[in-house]
Amino acid sequence: MTVVSLLTDFGTADYFVGAVKAAILSVNPQAVIVDITHEIGPQDIAAGAFTLLGAYKTFPAGTVHLAVVDPGVGSTRRPIIVSANEQFFVGPDNGLFTYIYDREPSHQVFHVTVEKYFRHDTSTTFHGRDIFAPVGAALSNGVKPLKFGPRINDAVRLPVSLEPEVLKNGDVCARIIHIDRFGNCVTNITRDLVKSNATLVVNRKTIREFRRFYGENSAKTPFAIWGSAGFLELSSNGSSAAKILQAKRGNTVVLRQD
Repeated sequence: MTVVSLLTDFGTADYFVGAVKAAILSVNPQAVIVDITHEIGPQDIAAGAFTLLGAYKTFPAGTVHLAVVDPGVGSTRRPIIVSANEQFFVGPDNGLFTYIYDREPSHQVFHVTVEKYFRHDTSTTFHGRDIFAPVGAALSNGVKPLKFGPRINDAVRLPVSLEPEVLKNGDVCARIIHIDRFGNCVTNITRDLVKSNATLVVNRKTIREFRRFYGENSAKTPFAIWGSAGFLELSSNGSSAAKILQAKRGNTVVLRQD
């Protein structure tokens, strides 16, 4: 049995998720299907990229990740398979796998062109069901990536890298890459970049306090904390740091260190 994970912006009010699962099970009835989320904001590729990044390393080797945030469905954008970290990622070539590329430099990308793996009467509006689901299911059955199409070296990436910029004076120019439902602002700062006596500046507000856990101090002022995805987050105990800081995804965060 192989694990097939699902990450989409489909929501759960319509038939879309059920139809994708049915398409997978029609090809591999033994597949173990795990929902990462179906609540990515509509067409929000960057949010999908971060959520996939936060989840994929939890899964066992051989997992097939089916990720569908696809505003270009039916257009000339390519369907692709990514092989990385002994796992597979299936979805549109629109930048959704950018952070996987950044974290797994030995990855390989394949353009899916062999239509015999697609469902018959493929819809131009539902490639999640008609292309990505059967392709992912075939991968879970042991079909090798090269059977689906040629390897490519020009996969689409998001316009900004996961890596922050280290300035000549030692400061780090980072950014907020995700804001979760609690209002925690996830930056792209990793532990190796942070030294002692560090401060953070976002929207002209300075954050000096670092905490080990959310309830370490009852004050509702923003603080920094290491999140479960391995990045430094800006948080506030019992309230939204994003609202307090008037922060949005993409905002610059400067890490200053003595």
